[in-house]
Amino acid sequence: MSIETELREEIARAERRESVFYSVLPYALLAISTVLTLLQIGQGERVALPAILGLTLVTTVWLSVFSRAQGDRRNGTLIAVSYTGLMITAAALVVLSPWYGVFAFVGYIHAFLLLAGPWRYVGVAATSIIMAVSYVGGWDNIAEGRWGVWVTISAVTGVLAGTSFYFAASTDVTGRKQKQVLALLHDANAKLEGALEENAGLHAQLLVQAREAGILDERQRIAGDLHDTLAQSLAGILTQLQAAEQTMGDAPAARRHLTNALALARESLTDARRTIHAVEPDALAHALLPEAIGEVTRRWAESHLVDAVFTVTGDARPLHTDVEATLLRTAQEALTNVAKHAKAGRVGLTLSYMEDLVTLDVRDDGVGFAPDLARTAISKDGGFGLTAMRQRVRRLAGQVVIESEPGAGTALSATVPATPVGGTQ
Repeated sequence: MSIETELREEIARAERRESVFYSVLPYALLAISTVLTLLQIGQGERVALPAILGLTLVTTVWLSVFSRAQGDRRNGTLIAVSYTGLMITAAALVVLSPWYGVFAFVGYIHAFLLLAGPWRYVGVAATSIIMAVSYVGGWDNIAEGRWGVWVTISAVTGVLAGTSFYFAASTDVTGRKQKQVLALLHDANAKLEGALEENAGLHAQLLVQAREAGILDERQRIAGDLHDTLAQSLAGILTQLQAAEQTMGDAPAARRHLTNALALARESLTDARRTIHAVEPDALAHALLPEAIGEVTRRWAESHLVDAVFTVTGDARPLHTDVEATLLRTAQEALTNVAKHAKAGRVGLTLSYMEDLVTLDVRDDGVGFAPDLARTAISKDGGFGLTAMRQRVRRLAGQVVIESEPGAGTALSATVPATPVGGTQ
């Protein structure tokens, strides 16, 4: 159970006890006053017994009839009638017997509970005047000349009671504000619990979506790795075998193509194993990124008999494994596309190290193409390679830019953050 709930329940219990007490108190005081009066009659005091008993009965009925009205403070007329009748009966009883001053005390209580604003202090003054009759020994003593004492006592008790009412009213206002705050707090807690339940549902949905997104991302990564390794190697092997078939009459040339195909097959097997175990490419296992790209460029040039030049600018330094693997795969994919589509006579690769970025530029003087075709998804002519390249680079918060025109060659630029070794991707 929360503290807010405990406070609300404690306040509710206190209000119930208070309500019962104030409901019973007038009858209890009336009974005590009547008993004291009857005892004085037994001691020889002259009191009009029928008037006492009759007025006591009327007062009891009055309290009973108007007890329900006292709960509805919005009905001002009914409250005024109820309180005025109570004061008249109390005054009449005190005139008959000063012992009913005990009962007249309820005038203070009802003034505080039922009246508001200046009328509350009017009730205090009326109650003080009635009770002062008891203090001076009854109405007979006042009639015999004790008017000054009666007025003084009325004034003193009125001031004291009014002052007490002022502080009690301030405390009551504070209590009401606390109840309002607790009510607002209860509503806020209810809304918070609802929001927490809703957030729990959203969190579960996000977990499912994150899991699905992770699965999709992993599938794309595996597809890209397979394309960068097996697909490229198989394409290269096929190219070399086709070349060997076309040069069957030239034994040295055919043997060279077959040797290249065999080497590509061995590399393909090694890369496939590394992909399965999710480790870095073989070319990076024994060399830095510039050396790995340089070796890939040299071997590609020898296999395809195309002039290829690799250049490094900036401060070459070790980078995060994912960064180097991405740039190496980009270089391999770019050279594969040149071999498949460009019909180029010259290719230039530039690896540029900057302070926060590293860029790989690949340019060829081939036939070029319309750049929009580079955005085509998986297709029979190998369009998946460019898609996979972009996905791999974007995974590192990088970007790929391709510029080309039919007949004017192609320029590809891949830029990724230069995350150092041990950095976070």
